[in-house]
Amino acid sequence: MTTTSTFSFTHRPLVPFAHDYLHGDSEPWHQHDCAQLLHSLSGVVRVDTAAGCWVVPPGRGVWLPAGTRHALRITGSVAARTLFIDPLARADLPASCQIVQISPLLRELIVTSLALPEPYAPGSREERIYELILDEIRAMPILPFHLPETTSAPLRHLCEHISQAPGENWSSQQAATLINMSERTLNRHFQQQTGLSYGEWVRRARLMEALLRLAQGQPVLRVALDLGYGSHSAFTAMFRRVMGVSPSEYFKEA
Repeated sequence: MTTTSTFSFTHRPLVPFAHDYLHGDSEPWHQHDCAQLLHSLSGVVRVDTAAGCWVVPPGRGVWLPAGTRHALRITGSVAARTLFIDPLARADLPASCQIVQISPLLRELIVTSLALPEPYAPGSREERIYELILDEIRAMPILPFHLPETTSAPLRHLCEHISQAPGENWSSQQAATLINMSERTLNRHFQQQTGLSYGEWVRRARLMEALLRLAQGQPVLRVALDLGYGSHSAFTAMFRRVMGVSPSEYFKEA
């Protein structure tokens, strides 16, 4: 059963909300009648939707359009700062789920909005803050932390195996043999169903698992070896290539 939350935008275009989660917390499947920007100041949030799963690293955010059915799973202590936004507040708000970079300006605006009174006068500071938040939302860079859901039963079966043992050597040949499919067919179907090559899907699955484990405080070397990397340096090189910084730097600056 999916519950639907409703919000009033009579006096303002968005409703800010702060909530802190403990490690292991979760929220069951639900949806909102408005758009949602969930920003995590710390910890990692996994968001499951019908289109796949989305991992929100610390300091980043997830955009959910109005009516998106989703569930949350919390890793680490998460300080969530959320904006519930009138879908009619802007004509060009994002139309699909996405993990986004939260700029320092937007982060401070979100925190500031929590203390603003609900009604405000036209031309006031409060109105300018709300309008600037909406402007910043339209400019949020998209990050590659989405793991698309496959649609066919054989590929779903394969993805479950990969998720349960992400550190194994999941070559396309091994994967194709597991589901009695040729490598060529495997790669073609993966591209058609997810928009990613098989190899890129596996790399994303490992990166997202790494983010969850690092958020729990697991040592980088342990995470690297558990996920099939031969050394600390090999894992760090992959992480730096995708994220722009090393694992320790990434979590320090979040």
